[in-house]
Amino acid sequence: MLQLIDLKVSYGGVEALHGLSLEVKPGELVTILGANGAGKSTTLMAISGLVRPKSGSILFKNERLDSLRSHEVVQRGVTQAPEGRRVFGPMTVEENLRLGAFTRLKGIEASLEKVFGLFPRLDERRNQMAGTLSGGEQQMLAIGRALMAEPTLLLLDEPSLGLAPLLVKTIFQAIRDINKSGVTVVLVEQNARAALKLAHRGYVLDVGNLVLEDSSENLLNNPLVIDAYLGAQ
Repeated sequence: MLQLIDLKVSYGGVEALHGLSLEVKPGELVTILGANGAGKSTTLMAISGLVRPKSGSILFKNERLDSLRSHEVVQRGVTQAPEGRRVFGPMTVEENLRLGAFTRLKGIEASLEKVFGLFPRLDERRNQMAGTLSGGEQQMLAIGRALMAEPTLLLLDEPSLGLAPLLVKTIFQAIRDINKSGVTVVLVEQNARAALKLAHRGYVLDVGNLVLEDSSENLLNNPLVIDAYLGAQ
C-alpha cells in the first residue's frame, strides 16, 4: 500500500532523513520507533505532504504522493493525527470532527456516528469546546477527526504522549479496533513496548537512518531493542 524509496528530507542545510526506504502492506499496523530526533515525525509529515522531500519517492497504491499538497494527500485516503493533538480549542467537539471531513461531500453523518461509536466520550461532549477537554479526550478527538475523512491509511504521531496509563490503554484499544476495521495504520510512538505489542511489524530509526526492521515479536526479543528502548520488564 505504501512505499518510501530512498527518501531524503532536509530542514535548511540539515538532513533529517538519509535515504529512508520502507513499506506498509494493506491492513497492517506498523510502528516506527526511535529516540527523539530520529526522524519519525519527519517521516509522517513527508507522507502527509507537510514537508517536501529533497529526493526519493513516496508511493501510495502505486501513485506518487511526494509532489502533492497535503489536502490532495487526504483526498487520496491518507490522514494524520499529529503529535500534540492540535485540536481547535474555541470550536466544539462536533465542529472539530466535521472539519476532518472537509474533502468529502457525502456520508459525513455516518462517519460522525462511527467516530462517536468508537469514542462514546466524544458523543457525550459533542457540544463542548475542544479546549476544555482533558488530554485523553483531546487525543480521542484528534484521532476521530483524522477518521472523518474515511482514510485507508491512518498516520498516528505519539498518541500516548502525556496521558495517564489508563487512558493510554483506552487509546491503544481504539487503535487496535480501527486497524481491525480495515484501516492500515502507521504508528509513531515513544512507548516502544506498547507499540510493539500492538503492531504487526516495526521499523527502528536512528538519526534519520533505518537500522532495524522485523516482526514485532522479534523486535520485542531483540537485545539491541531491549537495551535501547524497552529496558527491564
